Amino acid sequence: GSVAGMEWTADVAAGAWLADRLDDPWSGTVHDVVPRGFAAYARVLHPASRDRPVGRPWPPLPYATHRAAWEAFEASDPRIEEERVGWAAVAAAFGTRLHPTSAWQDLVAPGVVVPGEDGPRDADGWRYQEPPLGQLEAPTLAALARRLVEHTSTPDDGHLAVWEGWGGLLGHTGPTPSRAFLQAGDDVRHRRLLSNLVPERFRSPWARDRWQPGILPDEVSRGPRLELPHRGHVLFAAGVAELTSPDWVLRAPWRDREAETHGFPPAALSPSLVWPRDRAWVLVSEVDWDSTVVGGSAELVAALVADPEVEALPLPADARLTGD
Repeated sequence: GSVAGMEWTADVAAGAWLADRLDDPWSGTVHDVVPRGFAAYARVLHPASRDRPVGRPWPPLPYATHRAAWEAFEASDPRIEEERVGWAAVAAAFGTRLHPTSAWQDLVAPGVVVPGEDGPRDADGWRYQEPPLGQLEAPTLAALARRLVEHTSTPDDGHLAVWEGWGGLLGHTGPTPSRAFLQAGDDVRHRRLLSNLVPERFRSPWARDRWQPGILPDEVSRGPRLELPHRGHVLFAAGVAELTSPDWVLRAPWRDREAETHGFPPAALSPSLVWPRDRAWVLVSEVDWDSTVVGGSAELVAALVADPEVEALPLPADARLTGD
């Protein structure tokens, strides 16, 4: 289970220091998953996305009331522009204020929304999709890693961990595979990789449980986990220098090669945890969060906040990121 510098390790004791610095039981602060004891913390905001039709407005909402307008809109093959967008730009579009513990829902609150039907829209017609939870896109992670290598004495030595619960990552015993692949035409926005277990009601009553392989080798699936409060992870030995280019996905042992055979571009989950051997900092992409938290020196946090390639805000210790 290893490729050029990223290698699965069963030595999960290498991550035991993290557990010693986490809140257990959970306290509701970032320290449920981000170790205490660092001089400073930064919140790296995951980029969101927005889209709008070119040269024309969206049809009105709700869909059910304006079905004919939406069908005519679709039939006209409208050109849709789509772009990544940072949180500061989102706040500017909606006239809201961005601060270190902002919740996404608060930023887009003035937007036009029909619950369950569409993302919020601003006055210029942009429709917003919320940032991905638990995942940094490869270019964002690479930009972050380029700062992190400058703030450790061991950029080529360390560990990273991937949360065990991502659908399809690990093999399991059950009657059905852990995922299915669906494609609809060549429109990239409609090519979705479904990574969910088959619901109980769809299972054949006479299907037998058997081993269902995952993306990672069976040896890894059956191996030990780095167990932290309420979270288990698959551990890899890797230096952060491995992540400084977006093509790190090509070297990741958990690269989803089966998806590539179905026409998807090369992809790999972003690590849930990264730290160097000298423990100068730690990066945490908690599965339920729309941002990544880095604990480290005041100099590192200042560098992240000043970096134009990432959108980071200084985060006070004991901050709460649960906007609800």
